[in-house]
Amino acid sequence: MTATKPWRRPSINATSGSAARRRRRAGLAVLAALVTTILSLLSLTSPFSLIELRSFDYLSTLAPPPLPEDGPVIIAIDEPSMAEIGSQWPWPRALHAQLIEALRTAGAKAIGIDVIFAEPSAVAENDVALAEALGPDVVLAGDETLIETPQADQFVRTEPLAEFVARGAKTGIASVHLSGDGTLRQVPGYTDGFAARLAEVAGRPKKPVSGTALLQTFGPARTYPTVSYYQALDPGQFLPDGIFRNRIVIVGLSLQNAPTLKAGGADAFATPFTVQTGHLVAGAEIQATIFDNITRGLLIAKAGQGAVIAAIVLGALLAGGVVFRATGWPATAMSVAVLVLLLATSYAMLRLGHIFISPVGPALAYLSVVAGQATLDYAAERRSRRDITRAFSRYLSPALVERLADDPSQLKLGGERRTLTILFCDVRGFTTISEALKDDPEQLTALINRLLTPLSDIVLESGGTIDKYIGDCLMAFWNAPLDDPGHASHAVGAALKMLEAIEQLNADLRQEAAEAGGEARVLKIGIGINTGDCVVGNMGSARRFDYSVLGDAVNLASRLEGESKNYGVPLLLGERTAALSAEDFIIAELDSITVKGRTTLSPIFTVLPSGKPEPLEMHRQMLAAKYAGNLSDRDPAFTELEREIPHLAGYYRLIRTRLA
Repeated sequence: MTATKPWRRPSINATSGSAARRRRRAGLAVLAALVTTILSLLSLTSPFSLIELRSFDYLSTLAPPPLPEDGPVIIAIDEPSMAEIGSQWPWPRALHAQLIEALRTAGAKAIGIDVIFAEPSAVAENDVALAEALGPDVVLAGDETLIETPQADQFVRTEPLAEFVARGAKTGIASVHLSGDGTLRQVPGYTDGFAARLAEVAGRPKKPVSGTALLQTFGPARTYPTVSYYQALDPGQFLPDGIFRNRIVIVGLSLQNAPTLKAGGADAFATPFTVQTGHLVAGAEIQATIFDNITRGLLIAKAGQGAVIAAIVLGALLAGGVVFRATGWPATAMSVAVLVLLLATSYAMLRLGHIFISPVGPALAYLSVVAGQATLDYAAERRSRRDITRAFSRYLSPALVERLADDPSQLKLGGERRTLTILFCDVRGFTTISEALKDDPEQLTALINRLLTPLSDIVLESGGTIDKYIGDCLMAFWNAPLDDPGHASHAVGAALKMLEAIEQLNADLRQEAAEAGGEARVLKIGIGINTGDCVVGNMGSARRFDYSVLGDAVNLASRLEGESKNYGVPLLLGERTAALSAEDFIIAELDSITVKGRTTLSPIFTVLPSGKPEPLEMHRQMLAAKYAGNLSDRDPAFTELEREIPHLAGYYRLIRTRLA
């Protein structure tokens, strides 16, 4: 073994793990801040607001509150009424006068007519009849329309005829405000709105209404109790007794076959329930819904922009907490729970606190941070896998490289106790070769590479792990990091292939020398293999360490390699290696020795390429005589054994020399 500078594998910096964690956490903080900023800015846009309102549709229609028992009754201008009355719409106003009188007689407390009477009818007597029937218990619908022109925007207010209002009837603006997607969700901001006027007439106190208040709907079309117009004209004949007593009544167009969103309809609007049913809700029911909301305090307050941004920040913080350490299946399971929690919290606030904070913002923030960090972790894992594979693929077995790439956390200081088979391989007489090539270090390097390359390939192909290169010496072991039940036999098989590889290399060197007209340098190796309990893992300091093995079995393997030249064989095995590989190879015991650094005797063995049972028995008898002190250098068994077991001829000559 030479004293040349060792060849070392790349070492792993143990502090790089903590540095990587710090970088990851800093990146997570930047990601969370970036997501929060982007979503906060997006929350100011109309498309984002519509998405939030759509989430309101789903949440507000999930288990809606029950319909108030004494809420308005709808008198529908519907298909049966048109058929029964036998007249096209609009009907004579005298008919409406008849309806008002019938409702008063039935005990109605307040009557709202969601029909605009802005122009005189063709028959003046009909207007007179309606005017005489009107009174302070009636609210007539008005309208306010925004007309946009290139020159200016103008509000046009349409009210009932003055002669109708003069009789004490109230005017209520029945116009509604639709969201950008055409859905009715908000309470109109009119102080003299139709439902508000109806509440005044009925003597119902109103709750304060903010400009962003959202309506709580109670169900799809025809949720409110509804009777046909023709039935209300004669309630005694068609309706149960007392149906209108002390009730608020709203008269308006309300078809039995609720118009669809696609087909559209007169005085019909999309509400949050339209998302589920696809049907529009009549204007009369809309006014009834507004009435119950403002008189019973059911309006939903839409959270301000500050609360929306705070919710987004909360979502990002929750995501940061979940993926703070790592992303994976646990984080995925936790994410499902967090998203459910966000939805449940938004729903609880809507139902219990009458406040709507959309779960869209915090959910998007949460998912963006989690998905972004998962993407960054995946990219980092791919880089780590690539770096580990590149750094270790030339030094470790493919199985170990794959294992380290799958779980880089194994690259940490520490080890585990395992039974390993350790191999040391050294070049005989390499010091002489090095001295001969002292003026040509490049050729020496090329020669050592040609030597170690096939030996290393054999180790890796047999499932071994190359521990290190020490000049011209190679150290390897089996049964770590992955289990290898046949580790002893695999190591012995690798050693025999290494000896064959050296023979092939020498043949190539002789041919090259002959072609160049020079003298070939013949290489010989000695191999020691031992099996025993060791500690295997990442050994070294806290800053630099290697995956290596320690233990008495390692020291004995190294000593066996050195002793091989003293016994005339290229390969020596320890006792446990010989026992474990005896079924796969022909094993011959050579001696019991005390190696340097040990006080106990260690039996040593070698492997025979082939042999007959008889010579092996003769060998065992010779060895027993040697142990007993009865062997002589003139024993004729030596001559016969050299002939029968030529592989041990050098060993027998050495024994005879020592005995002499």
